[in-house]
Amino acid sequence: MELAIYYKGEKLYKYYQADFVCYDKIIVELKALSELTSQHEAQVLNYLKATAFELGLLINFGQTSLQYKRILKSNNSH
Repeated sequence: MELAIYYKGEKLYKYYQADFVCYDKIIVELKALSELTSQHEAQVLNYLKATAFELGLLINFGQTSLQYKRILKSNNSH
């Protein structure tokens, strides 16, 4: 699903292509890595800041057991 991106309240001509969007309000970013880092969390947070979405799920299938992180957009981000 293509998501509109905003910068300082202005809609840009670029779009973010989400791995999945659930219930029209949750961004789901999938990875298959040996380890998730703060850079991956920052990526999802940036997607949240650039869209109207408040919640992101970062899911990693690269380890022996499923690894996931729930990421919320802070209330004071613009």
